[in-house]
Amino acid sequence: MKPPFNGTVLVAGATGRTGRLVVRRLQAHGIDFRLFVQSGEKAMELFGPEIVDRLVIGSVLSEEEVEAAVRSIDAVICAIGGNVMNPEAPPPSAIDRDGVIRLATAAKAAGVGSFVLISSLGVTHPEHPLNKYGRVLDMKLAGEEAVRKLYGEAEFRHTILRPGGLLDGSAFRHELRFDTGDRISGSISRGDVAEAAVISLWHPKAGNKTFELIKAGEDEVAQTSLERFFEGL
Repeated sequence: MKPPFNGTVLVAGATGRTGRLVVRRLQAHGIDFRLFVQSGEKAMELFGPEIVDRLVIGSVLSEEEVEAAVRSIDAVICAIGGNVMNPEAPPPSAIDRDGVIRLATAAKAAGVGSFVLISSLGVTHPEHPLNKYGRVLDMKLAGEEAVRKLYGEAEFRHTILRPGGLLDGSAFRHELRFDTGDRISGSISRGDVAEAAVISLWHPKAGNKTFELIKAGEDEVAQTSLERFFEGL
């Protein structure tokens, strides 16, 4: 069966807790991918030594390494995020703002047609408690705005996902709620976020959209696709 997206996807932040699930969902859909990671050793521990030919080693802090990563790529799924609890890590301004802007700018310049950004619910609420940590939500909003501006032209496509509180867990277990306007709150499994990011590559309702997503309840449901949740956008 032909995959629903015909192209090569670069996953930035592929060894993070959400990024690694994005990779698994791309594999499940049979979509070609490359991984932009700082540690090839960690990537091979997660995905096996056979992943070595798909690795691009580098950092979003480096313009040259970002430019190398986006060559011969058709779409980017950006799952990077600063570690606000680690004082030794780069601040949110370096990752969630400047890193996203650097990646989106290079991707557009290289002719990458589609950019999917995993951001965060609450970015339009500057008083949110998370903003106590390096103004992280403000930085994510600045990254979002750059993606919308860079990828707002007719020949390009973007989707920005704003998940609620991230829970470790697989996809397809819960009913979801998608909304726009940054007016809902809640949590969602990383697996559902990863699957939604991948579906955003082709779903017509996801094109050039920014939306929030949370789980709609605790009851588990039997389902094999999340595409129906896009229909209300």
